[in-house]
Amino acid sequence: MTYKETLDWMFGQLPMYQQKGAAALNAKLDNIIQFCNVLDNPEKKFKSIHVAGTNGKGSSSHMLASILQEAGYKVGLYTSPHLKDFRERIKINGKVVGKDFVIDFIEGHKAFLDYHKLSFFEMTVGMAFSYFAEEEVDIAVIEVGLGGRLDSTNIITPEVSLITNIGMDHTQFLGDTLEKIALEKAGIIKARVPVVISETQDETQMIFKLIAHQLKSKIVFADENPISGYQTDLLGDYQKKNINGVLATIHQLKNFDVPEEAISNGLKNVVKNTGLLGRWQILQHEPLVVCDTAHNKEGLQLVIEQVEKQSFDTLHMVLGFVKDKDVKAVLPLFPKDAHYYFVRPSIPRGMDEVQLQELAVEQGLTGKVCKSVRAGLSEALKHAKSNDMIYVGGSTFVVAEVV
Repeated sequence: MTYKETLDWMFGQLPMYQQKGAAALNAKLDNIIQFCNVLDNPEKKFKSIHVAGTNGKGSSSHMLASILQEAGYKVGLYTSPHLKDFRERIKINGKVVGKDFVIDFIEGHKAFLDYHKLSFFEMTVGMAFSYFAEEEVDIAVIEVGLGGRLDSTNIITPEVSLITNIGMDHTQFLGDTLEKIALEKAGIIKARVPVVISETQDETQMIFKLIAHQLKSKIVFADENPISGYQTDLLGDYQKKNINGVLATIHQLKNFDVPEEAISNGLKNVVKNTGLLGRWQILQHEPLVVCDTAHNKEGLQLVIEQVEKQSFDTLHMVLGFVKDKDVKAVLPLFPKDAHYYFVRPSIPRGMDEVQLQELAVEQGLTGKVCKSVRAGLSEALKHAKSNDMIYVGGSTFVVAEVV
């Protein structure tokens, strides 16, 4: 198979949560355990850091990888979802996995994958673990896909676990309270493995403390001893919370020499070292066009606060969501004096743009419906003056169509 044919088979034959939603979710670890047994347990052949959380886990994972790269280590990085190319999910020192490896891996295990009906995420996790083991990485930063306890990545025993933030997202799978969601995220805590919590929250603090105590795991709340003075090329004031968690994680990492210079340079060169896209990414100036992948209430609140700190004459917002998102809960966060361009991301889960406009009108947000994300951005650019600002977001999949 060619690379395109391989991806078509992966995307088409096997359900993917990002495309299909709940129908793609296989909330158990049996399949990934069985698959990794067939692969000769690659997850046991490299050291790792495990990162979970509602917001900030992607940025934090990339910061960690960048710092460890600057310290001279060969660093694997597994994240999801991708924005442009599937291979963004699996990187070593910022370089994506080769097309030949993807093709050969799927061809070599196609019969098993087909027979056992593994999910897209399960096969991708197995691929990443095999790649990191084969390439003999010094350490890999592994980002949880969804939740924690029953996520396919949760068969590793890391050097440190990091939980970034708990918010109301994926409530149909993880629970309808912060406490229930925290229990799922806390599932990545392993016996006698230190765990760092980036952000102390009243509703979740005791849950993390209790589980860490039961497992005899050291627990560190990073914001209790915040460290200032570090700069990062990831824009947005909200990155300060992520930096605290990342620094605490590095400090808990044993048997790795990470000098101060590597920390400083790693934080300043995250995009260069890892190729991260879509975090307060500036697409152009005059007018200022910014996109961000924030997609739940807590994340969007931080991003909108950042928008309000910018200097502009008029604000234009190209906005789209997926239909399993609680849009009614997030629309009140958006400014009523902006001009809106309602769009639908080009995936089956994309929320209808007319329905989005109707919900927005109920919240006092007015604007026009556009047939695509690109059309929405073009319309905004047509109406924006040089001193205006255009924000593109609401969903990872909206951002994926403009970066």
